[in-house]
Amino acid sequence: MGVPEQILEGLAVSPGIAIGRAVCLESRDVEVFRIPIRAEDLSAELDRLDAALVAARGDVGEMRRKAGADLGAKLAGIFDAHRLLLEDPSFAGKIRERIQDEKVNAEWAVHKTTEELATLFAQLDNERMRERQQDLLDVSRHLLRSLGAIAHHELSEIEGPIIVVAHDLTPSDAIRLGRQNVAGLALETGGRTSHTAIIARSLHLPLVTGLAEVRELVTDEDPVIVDGSSGRMVLHPTADSLESYRELEARLRGEEDRQAALRSVRAETSDGHRVQLLANIDLPEEIEEAVLHSADGVGLYRSEFLYIERSPELPDEDAHVEIYDRLLEAMHPRPVIVRTFDLGGRKLARDVLHTQEANPVLGLRGIRLTLARPEIFEIQVRALLRSALNGHLRVMLPMIASVEEVRQFKQLVTRAAAQLRAAGVPHKDSLDVGAMIEVPAAAMVAPELAREVSFFSIGTNDLIQYSLAVDRNNEHVSHLYRPLHPGILRMVRSVVEAAREHGVDVSLCGEAAADPRVAPLLIGLGVHRLSVFPGAIPLIKKEIRSHPLPRLQELAAKSLRLATAREIEDLIDEYLDRPFDGPGGLEAAG
Repeated sequence: MGVPEQILEGLAVSPGIAIGRAVCLESRDVEVFRIPIRAEDLSAELDRLDAALVAARGDVGEMRRKAGADLGAKLAGIFDAHRLLLEDPSFAGKIRERIQDEKVNAEWAVHKTTEELATLFAQLDNERMRERQQDLLDVSRHLLRSLGAIAHHELSEIEGPIIVVAHDLTPSDAIRLGRQNVAGLALETGGRTSHTAIIARSLHLPLVTGLAEVRELVTDEDPVIVDGSSGRMVLHPTADSLESYRELEARLRGEEDRQAALRSVRAETSDGHRVQLLANIDLPEEIEEAVLHSADGVGLYRSEFLYIERSPELPDEDAHVEIYDRLLEAMHPRPVIVRTFDLGGRKLARDVLHTQEANPVLGLRGIRLTLARPEIFEIQVRALLRSALNGHLRVMLPMIASVEEVRQFKQLVTRAAAQLRAAGVPHKDSLDVGAMIEVPAAAMVAPELAREVSFFSIGTNDLIQYSLAVDRNNEHVSHLYRPLHPGILRMVRSVVEAAREHGVDVSLCGEAAADPRVAPLLIGLGVHRLSVFPGAIPLIKKEIRSHPLPRLQELAAKSLRLATAREIEDLIDEYLDRPFDGPGGLEAAG
């Protein structure tokens, strides 16, 4: 009897199916020994370090060149962080000081200095900055390799498709493995915004992260399947599972070809009603994919990633202008919606305020933080006023709960415009301002808010969380996080009606919009602008083009009368699997 099949659930990071044999990469600390150095030999040891720094910079430069050839200049720029570290006098200086003060070999000094700095990175609240410790570890490996402490291992001689199983991978590892016969990646740690994740998506390598202790369950040569679309890993798949996943893999390849054909067609229902599909953007690199898939604009640029990249420093005004202008140029003449900094909660407000909050998710975040520290956020507002001259720029305010907050922000805009005018800097005198509807109170006062703003964007991620009192990251209650809860749908419908009555645009930018089982219902509810991550645009467009608007409206009306999320889910499944019999067909079926 063979080993039984086992299915592990993780985080879907880079989509696709990979079937192959496992190769487990050990991430044990490099065995570096502490060797005392005599005082008279310290100068020679420092020379060894200098030579290693030069060699490591050469390695990184070559890696950058190869990355540029494979992935393009923008993603090759990831390795600029490595180069800057190697050229940073404080980093090399700490290593030199340890050699001199402790009279130790260069390998030990590199190892201990990296270990200390990596520990500091790991303690940061910012997940994105914690992930930057991988850049540091990568640089350390280059240095140790240049000093002769470790060898460079390759997988190119292993036959057949390989699934790499590891605790984590550095960007250099991802580039190197991507050129070999690696079919997919399965990692214990890592997030969607890490450099490794960006590279995996660019190389179209299926990647699942968050597979706790997977290295304890897998050994080399084990047959495995990585499903980067659902976040699953299958260990020791049965013959039936292998056949099913091979069929799915073939369907996905065919779907990609069909999706490519959709780039030139409009997002509209089968009876010709136009729907706008916009892109959610976290990182500048994603704008290229949004353009590739013919996005109707940027429906959400999360500008806090500008801060997260530079934490704990705030980006200056020119850094803001540079990225906003880049988005506007790529999308011209389509709109770009920039959400003002949604710092707070788990997004590093404490680094700005230098305070601790007992319950930060309900604390000083979003628009509250903007208004509490106007001297900080005037920088962003001035940049928005400058960039507004260069395209269709719209500004969205996060965590709005009252009309007063919108009015206070407009006063901040007036002050920022006066500052630019006094300095003689070209700018617009006002901004096209919208409100995110993600707090239940905002949904309740939507008619009043509609008199103050020109558009709404419903942020379902937080709206669901706050309305249902459910933290979707809490495994004990995450099953209660239901986008199709009747209360959520009725709230969405009421916001749409308020927007329509007062003539303001309304879009929806939460994860629900990227779900092809939910998007048709949202359109039926009257949301005709959906903002999703770029890769979801073809799939949602395909689903939209499969249904006439009257039936979507009928589906919505039926859903609003149901009592539970499960009933609504079942109704949608029935609807999507049934041909359209004309008006009344679905009602009759119910």
